Amino acid sequence: MLPFFAYGTLRPGQRNHAQYLGGRCEAVRPAVLDGAALHRGPGYPYAVLAPGQRVHGDLITVRPADYPAVLAALDDLEDCLPDGSGIYVRLSLPVTVQPRAVRPGADARQVDAWVYLAGPAESARLRAAPAPIPSGDWLRRG
Repeated sequence: MLPFFAYGTLRPGQRNHAQYLGGRCEAVRPAVLDGAALHRGPGYPYAVLAPGQRVHGDLITVRPADYPAVLAALDDLEDCLPDGSGIYVRLSLPVTVQPRAVRPGADARQVDAWVYLAGPAESARLRAAPAPIPSGDWLRRG
């Protein structure tokens, strides 16, 4: 049961958090995904693998009793298909939990998490017409 790395509408305070994750979280901690870039979508972001880039988000640990239902609901929300052809693909990737989320003065640590990345068609579209969010942070997309 891997935690989820949320970088867009599933982050606390964003439009999909309450519906899909509200009341189901054990922990929410600031984290970053290195080696990926954040791009604008039609009302939501896409992360794509990109060396030297960084995406800011939250590492969300879901309560074990809620995990199967949350995983299925998020796969449905993200149009994550078993054959990898959906709008997003779900991959296990290392994310870095920010030190202030662990305890002051502590070193950052990496954990594996589920990350929804842009699927093949969306990745191709973004390569053809990039729409980067320079900060790598959907909350500071301004």
